[in-house]
Amino acid sequence: MSMLDAHIHLSDPAYQEDMEIILASMKRLGIRACAVSMDNDSSRTTLELATRSDLVLPFVGIHPEKFADNLDSMVHLIEANSGLISGIGEIGLDKTYAKTDGDFKRQKDVFARLLGLAENLKKPVSVHSRKTLDEILEIIPSYNISGLLLHWFDGSKKQLNTAMDLGCFVSYGPVMVYSQDKQVLLSCTNRDKILVETDGPVRFSHCFGMKSAQISFIPSVIFCLSKILGQNYDDSILMLEENSKRYLGA
Repeated sequence: MSMLDAHIHLSDPAYQEDMEIILASMKRLGIRACAVSMDNDSSRTTLELATRSDLVLPFVGIHPEKFADNLDSMVHLIEANSGLISGIGEIGLDKTYAKTDGDFKRQKDVFARLLGLAENLKKPVSVHSRKTLDEILEIIPSYNISGLLLHWFDGSKKQLNTAMDLGCFVSYGPVMVYSQDKQVLLSCTNRDKILVETDGPVRFSHCFGMKSAQISFIPSVIFCLSKILGQNYDDSILMLEENSKRYLGA
C-alpha cells in the first residue's frame, strides 16, 4: 500500500535546500506527491523535479494569484509535455487576488482554458476555490473531467453535498487534526471521494508548531482521519489508495 499527498508545492523555494532529504523521506515512507505549480516558472521546476523521482507526480498550471502569467506559454508547456504531466493545477478562482472586475474575468478565462485543456488531454485537475466555491461549482458541469479535486475543501455542508453530486474529490490536510469544523466536513464526505494533502509549505499551528508542512505529516493526517471515520489505519490507507487511483486515472 502507498500513500499520496494530493497537493503540495514542492517547487516552492522553501523546499529547495532540503529536496534530497524530502525525496529520500518520500521513498522511505512510501508517499507519492501531486506536486502542483503556480505559474510557468514553477511548472518547469516541477517537471524537473519529476525527473529526479517517480514519486513526484507533476501538476502544472496557473494559480489564480498568478492570473497575469502568460497563458499561451502555459498551454504550449502542457501540450509539449502532455506525456510527462500527471495533472493540471493549481488552477481556479480567488477574488482575494482580483482587484478589479477585469482581474476576475481574466482569472475565469485562464481557469476555463486550462479546464478545457485538461478535458481534452484527460488529465486530473487540482482546483483552488477560496471564497469562490459557488462560482466554481457552477462552472464544473460544463466539463467532463473525471478527476477533479477541490483541494483544502472549506465549504459548507450544502456546498459539500453539491460537490459530491458533481463527482468531485475533496482533500483535507493537517488543519483537520485540530479543527472540529474540518472533522465534521470529513465525516459528511463520501468515503470514495476523500483525499489527503499538506499544501506545503503552508505553516500549521497547534500540534505542528507553526512548521512548514512536510510530506511526512501525511501519516498523522491519515491517523486522525481514521479516528474520525471509525476505521483502522490500514483500512484508511487502502481506502485513500483506491481513491487516489480513481483521481489520477491510474
